Amino acid sequence: MSSVKKKKAIVSACILGEYCRYDGKTKAISEVAQSLQEYEIIPFCPEAPIFGTPRERINVVHVNGKKRIITDETHKDVTKLLQEEIKAFIKLHPKVDRIVLKSKSPSCGYGTTPILNEQKEVITLGNGIAAELMQEHYKECKIESERNFMKRNPNGSN
Repeated sequence: MSSVKKKKAIVSACILGEYCRYDGKTKAISEVAQSLQEYEIIPFCPEAPIFGTPRERINVVHVNGKKRIITDETHKDVTKLLQEEIKAFIKLHPKVDRIVLKSKSPSCGYGTTPILNEQKEVITLGNGIAAELMQEHYKECKIESERNFMKRNPNGSN
Protein backbone atom coordinates (compact mmCIF):
# COMPACT_ATOMS: atom_id res chain seq x y z
CA MET A 1 0.00 0.00 0.00
CA SER A 2 1.35 3.40 -0.99
CA SER A 3 1.88 6.03 1.70
CA VAL A 4 1.82 8.84 -0.84
CA LYS A 5 -0.99 11.25 -0.02
CA LYS A 6 -3.22 12.42 -2.82
CA LYS A 7 -3.24 16.12 -3.60
CA LYS A 8 -6.44 17.87 -2.53
CA ALA A 9 -8.70 20.14 -4.56
CA ILE A 10 -11.63 22.18 -3.31
CA VAL A 11 -14.27 22.38 -6.05
CA SER A 12 -17.62 24.19 -6.07
CA ALA A 13 -20.18 21.43 -5.57
CA CYS A 14 -22.52 22.71 -8.32
CA ILE A 15 -19.86 22.21 -11.00
CA LEU A 16 -19.35 18.67 -9.73
CA GLY A 17 -23.02 17.97 -10.48
CA GLU A 18 -24.59 18.49 -7.06
CA TYR A 19 -28.03 20.06 -7.11
CA CYS A 20 -27.15 22.78 -4.62
CA ARG A 21 -27.67 26.06 -6.49
CA TYR A 22 -30.20 28.62 -5.27
CA ASP A 23 -32.59 27.52 -8.06
CA GLY A 24 -32.24 23.83 -7.15
CA LYS A 25 -30.21 23.13 -10.28
CA THR A 26 -26.64 22.17 -11.03
CA LYS A 27 -23.96 23.59 -13.31
CA ALA A 28 -22.16 20.29 -13.87
CA ILE A 29 -19.03 20.54 -16.01
CA SER A 30 -17.54 17.09 -16.55
CA GLU A 31 -14.19 18.50 -17.72
CA VAL A 32 -13.46 19.73 -14.18
CA ALA A 33 -13.72 16.32 -12.46
CA GLN A 34 -11.95 14.65 -15.40
CA SER A 35 -9.05 17.08 -15.13
CA LEU A 36 -8.72 16.52 -11.39
CA GLN A 37 -8.62 12.71 -11.37
CA GLU A 38 -5.30 12.64 -9.49
CA TYR A 39 -6.77 14.81 -6.72
CA GLU A 40 -8.95 14.05 -3.74
CA ILE A 41 -11.89 16.31 -4.60
CA ILE A 42 -13.53 18.18 -1.73
CA PRO A 43 -16.97 19.49 -2.79
CA PHE A 44 -17.78 22.96 -1.48
CA CYS A 45 -21.01 24.97 -1.22
CA PRO A 46 -21.35 27.34 1.73
CA GLU A 47 -24.92 28.37 0.90
CA ALA A 48 -26.78 25.02 0.79
CA PRO A 49 -26.02 23.89 4.39
CA ILE A 50 -27.29 27.21 5.78
CA PHE A 51 -30.20 28.12 3.52
CA GLY A 52 -31.19 24.80 1.90
CA THR A 53 -31.93 24.19 -1.78
CA PRO A 54 -33.74 25.80 -3.51
CA ARG A 55 -33.37 29.13 -1.70
CA GLU A 56 -33.61 32.85 -2.09
CA ARG A 57 -30.92 34.31 -4.34
CA ILE A 58 -28.17 36.33 -2.67
CA ASN A 59 -26.06 39.20 -3.97
CA VAL A 60 -22.83 40.95 -3.06
CA VAL A 61 -23.90 44.52 -2.27
CA HIS A 62 -21.70 47.50 -1.48
CA VAL A 63 -23.18 48.99 1.72
CA ASN A 64 -21.43 51.87 3.53
CA GLY A 65 -18.13 51.08 1.82
CA LYS A 66 -18.20 47.35 2.65
CA LYS A 67 -19.18 44.28 0.66
CA ARG A 68 -22.16 42.57 2.29
CA ILE A 69 -24.12 39.48 1.27
CA ILE A 70 -27.79 40.42 1.06
CA THR A 71 -30.77 38.21 0.20
CA ASP A 72 -32.55 39.33 -2.93
CA GLU A 73 -36.19 39.51 -1.81
CA THR A 74 -36.14 39.74 2.00
CA HIS A 75 -33.05 42.00 2.08
CA LYS A 76 -31.46 40.13 5.01
CA ASP A 77 -27.73 40.57 5.60
CA VAL A 78 -26.36 37.00 5.74
CA THR A 79 -22.67 37.95 5.58
CA LYS A 80 -21.83 36.72 9.09
CA LEU A 81 -23.63 33.38 8.60
CA LEU A 82 -21.70 32.71 5.40
CA GLN A 83 -18.38 33.83 6.89
CA GLU A 84 -18.83 31.39 9.78
CA GLU A 85 -19.72 28.52 7.43
CA ILE A 86 -16.75 29.21 5.14
CA LYS A 87 -14.29 29.60 8.02
CA ALA A 88 -15.48 26.28 9.52
CA PHE A 89 -14.93 24.61 6.13
CA ILE A 90 -11.43 26.09 5.82
CA LYS A 91 -10.62 24.89 9.36
CA LEU A 92 -11.62 21.33 8.32
CA HIS A 93 -9.38 21.59 5.24
CA PRO A 94 -6.40 23.72 6.28
CA LYS A 95 -4.16 22.64 3.39
CA VAL A 96 -5.21 22.12 -0.21
CA ASP A 97 -3.34 22.09 -3.51
CA ARG A 98 -5.93 23.51 -5.88
CA ILE A 99 -9.22 25.46 -5.79
CA VAL A 100 -11.82 25.56 -8.58
CA LEU A 101 -14.78 27.85 -7.92
CA LYS A 102 -17.97 28.69 -9.83
CA SER A 103 -17.65 31.97 -11.70
CA LYS A 104 -20.16 34.78 -11.10
CA SER A 105 -21.37 33.24 -7.81
CA PRO A 106 -21.91 35.61 -4.85
CA SER A 107 -20.10 33.00 -2.77
CA CYS A 108 -17.54 31.47 -5.11
CA GLY A 109 -16.95 33.90 -7.97
CA TYR A 110 -13.31 34.91 -8.34
CA GLY A 111 -13.04 38.28 -10.05
CA THR A 112 -16.31 37.56 -11.89
CA THR A 113 -18.99 38.23 -9.28
CA PRO A 114 -21.25 41.23 -9.92
CA ILE A 115 -20.91 43.71 -7.06
CA LEU A 116 -24.11 45.73 -6.74
CA ASN A 117 -24.96 49.08 -5.23
CA GLU A 118 -27.97 49.39 -2.93
CA GLN A 119 -30.21 49.99 -5.97
CA LYS A 120 -29.14 46.55 -7.28
CA GLU A 121 -27.13 48.01 -10.16
CA VAL A 122 -23.81 46.36 -11.06
CA ILE A 123 -20.98 48.72 -10.14
CA THR A 124 -18.01 46.38 -10.68
CA LEU A 125 -16.92 42.73 -10.80
CA GLY A 126 -15.09 41.22 -7.85
CA ASN A 127 -14.82 38.21 -5.58
CA GLY A 128 -17.59 36.35 -3.84
CA ILE A 129 -17.34 35.95 -0.07
CA ALA A 130 -15.84 32.43 -0.16
CA ALA A 131 -13.32 33.34 -2.86
CA GLU A 132 -12.26 36.31 -0.72
CA LEU A 133 -11.79 34.22 2.43
CA MET A 134 -10.05 31.40 0.56
CA GLN A 135 -7.67 33.87 -1.08
CA GLU A 136 -6.75 35.13 2.42
CA HIS A 137 -6.25 31.64 3.88
CA TYR A 138 -4.81 29.62 0.99
CA LYS A 139 -2.14 32.17 0.01
CA GLU A 140 0.02 29.65 -1.88
CA CYS A 141 -2.89 28.08 -3.76
CA LYS A 142 -4.08 29.24 -7.16
CA ILE A 143 -7.81 29.93 -7.33
CA GLU A 144 -9.42 29.37 -10.70
CA SER A 145 -12.90 29.09 -12.17
CA GLU A 146 -14.62 26.35 -14.14
CA ARG A 147 -14.08 28.48 -17.23
CA ASN A 148 -10.43 27.36 -17.31
CA PHE A 149 -11.60 23.79 -17.97
CA MET A 150 -14.21 24.34 -20.66
CA LYS A 151 -13.17 23.38 -24.16
CA ARG A 152 -15.05 26.22 -25.76
CA ASN A 153 -17.31 28.95 -24.53
CA PRO A 154 -18.28 30.87 -27.66
CA ASN A 155 -20.95 33.10 -26.18
CA GLY A 156 -19.53 33.60 -22.69
CA SER A 157 -22.53 31.99 -20.97
CA ASN A 158 -22.25 29.44 -18.20
